[in-house]
Amino acid sequence: MNGDLFADLEPGQGCEALGLDAFILRRFALPSEQLLWQDLQLVLARAPMRHMVTPGGFRMSVAMSNAGSLGWVSDKTGYRYDEIDPVSGLPWPAIPTSFMALAAQAAHHAGFKAFQPDACLINRYAPESKLSLHQDKNELDFTQPIVSVSLGLSATFLFGGALRTDKPLRTILQHGDVVVWGGASRLNYHGILPIKPGRHPLVGECRINLTFRHAGR
Repeated sequence: MNGDLFADLEPGQGCEALGLDAFILRRFALPSEQLLWQDLQLVLARAPMRHMVTPGGFRMSVAMSNAGSLGWVSDKTGYRYDEIDPVSGLPWPAIPTSFMALAAQAAHHAGFKAFQPDACLINRYAPESKLSLHQDKNELDFTQPIVSVSLGLSATFLFGGALRTDKPLRTILQHGDVVVWGGASRLNYHGILPIKPGRHPLVGECRINLTFRHAGR
């Protein structure tokens, strides 16, 4: 890794390696938290949160929405990306400029230049909700990284290996932390343990996760 890669992080920010080509940028999103929150409300006014259904017919505990030219959806027919919000029948809202800037800057700091996401998955975790170990593999371009922004309540993040049976590393993600992984770790399994109850002064009694991906070609 380039020793100067994180030299221009602001005071109070730091970088932790999770593995090859995988990093946590601590408090990286804090300088733009107010703008991110305001822009998020505009997106959700057009595409409200909903609990999607898995292909097996189970209701997901995490509420979801999307922004971008593509949105991730799940129903009894499977997991996929779609240009249309199935609830409204309209295209998903555009990714706000503040979101795009943060995602590109975080990717650049982690060594992934010119990241241009076309999908932003928005997840809302209420207390006790979780996300099982999984791979992000519905995208067509695995050369681009994943950028994941944490807002609100803290969460225990699991970051495993290329196999589901690989023992995952556990780390706490707090408000403003950004995780970036790609390259050798792009298809690593990852997940979130059940969220503990609490209240964040900006976000309230939940955790919001913004996950940026390049889903198309």
